[in-house]
Amino acid sequence: MPPHVPTELKLDSPLYEEDIGDLSPYLPLPSSTSSRASSTTIGSSIAASSPRNNFTDEEQELDIPLSSRQSPGTITTPRKQLFGFQLASPSSPSLAKFPARPRQLSRSHTLPRVFQIEKKDSVPRAVHAEINALAVDPVSVAKMRRWIMGIAVVEFDLDDGPVVDGVYPPLMLLPAESENISFCAFPDSVQFDQGSQTHSFRIREHLMSLQSDKRPPTKDGFIYGFSHFIQRRDSNAKRGYQQRSLVILTQHQYPAFFTQLASIFGPLFDQHGTPMLEAACHNIATWCNRRDPSPGQTLELGFLGSVLQVEIPHSIDAQQLTETSSFNEKYNPRIHILATTAPFIPPPLLLFESALTNLWSIWECLVLCEPILVFGPSPAKTSQAIWWLRDLLRPIPLAGDIRPYFTMQDSDHQQLVNKLPPKAGLLLGVTNPFFEKSCSHWPHVLSLGRRVPATNSSARQKSPSLGAPAGPPPGWQTKTHRRYISKDRTLLKQLENACRGDDRMRMEASLALRRHFCSRSTQLITPLARYLNSLIPSPTEVNHARKVSGKPSTPYTPSFSKSQGLRLKPFNSANFFASLKAHGSILPFKSTSKRTEFYERWLKSPAFGTWLAQQEQIVQSVLNDPPNSAVESPRSTTTPTAAGIQ
Repeated sequence: MPPHVPTELKLDSPLYEEDIGDLSPYLPLPSSTSSRASSTTIGSSIAASSPRNNFTDEEQELDIPLSSRQSPGTITTPRKQLFGFQLASPSSPSLAKFPARPRQLSRSHTLPRVFQIEKKDSVPRAVHAEINALAVDPVSVAKMRRWIMGIAVVEFDLDDGPVVDGVYPPLMLLPAESENISFCAFPDSVQFDQGSQTHSFRIREHLMSLQSDKRPPTKDGFIYGFSHFIQRRDSNAKRGYQQRSLVILTQHQYPAFFTQLASIFGPLFDQHGTPMLEAACHNIATWCNRRDPSPGQTLELGFLGSVLQVEIPHSIDAQQLTETSSFNEKYNPRIHILATTAPFIPPPLLLFESALTNLWSIWECLVLCEPILVFGPSPAKTSQAIWWLRDLLRPIPLAGDIRPYFTMQDSDHQQLVNKLPPKAGLLLGVTNPFFEKSCSHWPHVLSLGRRVPATNSSARQKSPSLGAPAGPPPGWQTKTHRRYISKDRTLLKQLENACRGDDRMRMEASLALRRHFCSRSTQLITPLARYLNSLIPSPTEVNHARKVSGKPSTPYTPSFSKSQGLRLKPFNSANFFASLKAHGSILPFKSTSKRTEFYERWLKSPAFGTWLAQQEQIVQSVLNDPPNSAVESPRSTTTPTAAGIQ
C-alpha cells in the first residue's frame, strides 16, 4: 500500500501585530521608503564648496554613505561656526542614491528594510535649518558633554514617520541609532488628545571606537534618552495634530535627574523654539569645573530659571537613601533629586496597585535575575516602573539588560524578543499589545495599573478605546516562581490604605516601600559579606607577603605587586552554607530549607558573579595599597563597606 499522505498540511498560524485601530499615532509607511531616512548624523550638510568624490577609510568603516556632489535643490544653511568632523545628514537632500542593502537582523514586518531615498524636491524642515544655524562653541560643548551628549528634536513626519530633525550640539549618530531614538521618542499608542508626558529609554551604542572629540564615550555601551513628548491640535498639519519630542541624550544612568531636566526643557522649547537649545546647553556647560560629575557630591545646578539640588551617587550600584542624603534639610522629593533613583512624581505606588500583595515575589525574581516583561499603558509608566525595580536591587549590581521603554522597531528586537527563553535579568518595558503574544512564553509578566473587573476583560481586549489599555490585565502573572520570604503585613496594610488616600499618603507609602526593599537587598548579601570577610588575608599573611618580596616599602614603591598573590581566597560554596547555617540570615525566610534553596539559586545567578568580582577588586585594591595605609587592619576597611554593609 502506498504510504499515508496527509490530505492537508497544517502550519502554525503566523503571528501578526495586534490591531489597535486608530490608537497608533503612526500612519502606515509606504513600502518604497524606509524609516531609516529619519536618521540624523552630525551637524549639517557638507558645504557645496568642498565636494568629495571619494570616501575616506574611516567613513567606509563606519558604513555612513556620503554624496559625491550635492544634488539639485540642496539648501545650504550658513553656520556661525562649523563643528569638527562634518558628515552629510542622511535626512538631507544631498544623500546619495544608494541601492538597498540586505540587513543582518530582520526587523518588524511593519517596516521597510532599506535606506530611505529622499525625494528630489524635498527641502529641510524649518526646525532642521534653525538647529543647523545655531552657533557651536567647542569649549562649551566639551564642558557640556561631561553631562549629556546632546539634545535631539524629533518630529513626526506624515510620509517618513518619526524623524530626528537635528541634534544640538552636532552629534554623530549611525542610522540605526538615529532610528532607535526616533521611535523610542514617541509613544506607540494614543495617550491623550492634547498634552505632554516625559519618559525614558535605553538603546545600544553602535559606535564604540570613536574618539571623544567626535562623540563622548558611554559608560556601559548604552545611550540613555529622556524624552518630553508633546501633542497638540494644529489646523495647518495634514493630520490635524503636531507631534514632537525633545530628547536629552546622555551617557549617565541618572533617571530622576534627567527626567526632571526633560520636564523643564520640553515646555520651554515648545514655547520659545530653538534658542532654548543654546540656553540649555550653555547652562549645562557651567556645571562644575571638573571633568565629570564627582561621586558623592551634592550640587545646586541652575537650569533655565530653575535651581536643582542633586546628589550624585558614589557609584552606580550604591544606594541613595533619603534618610542619609546630604541635603541640608529634610528630604523633599519635589525639590531634592537623588540622581540614580526613579522619578518620585507621580508616586510610584500607583504603578503597582494591582500587584501589592505580589511585591515580595517580584523582588525575589529581580535578585534571582529572572526576566520580567513589564506592560504599561504609556512609556511614562513603564520607564518609571523599570527604573524603580532597578533601584530596589542596589547595592546588588545590575547583571542583566533593562529597557525602560522598548518598541518593535528597536534594532535589538529580534535579539531580545524571539522564541528562545528570555535572557537572565532582562527587564523589558513595553506598551504595544503585540508583545503579549510574542512574549507569551516568558515566565513573568507585570502589568501596571489598577486591577479591573474580570467581567469586562473580553470587551477590554477588543476595544482599547473604552478607556483601558489593550494587553494583559493589570497584575502579576508568574508561571514558575514560588515565594521564599515572608511578607511584611504591616507595610502591606499601609500600602493598601495609601492607595485609597491622598497624594501625601501615597508619597509616604512609596518612600516606605523603597526603604523596605532596599533594606532587604542589603540583608540578602549580609551573610555573603560575613563569609567573604573570612577570606581576606590576615595582617600576618600581608606582612609575610611583603617580606618575601625583599624590597623596601615606600608610598611610591610598594614592596609587592598585584601579581604576587595578595587577594581573596577562593570562594567555597560548602563553606559558605556552613557559615549560613551557623549564623543564619536577617531575611525572614519561610523555612530553613527555603533559605538554602534561595541562596543556592542566587549563587548560580549572574548577579552573584558580578557582585563577587566587584568585592574581589575592592579588597585587592586595598591589599595592594602602600603598606602604611593597608597593613594595620585590612579586614576593617574592605568587604563590609564594599558590600554596602554599614
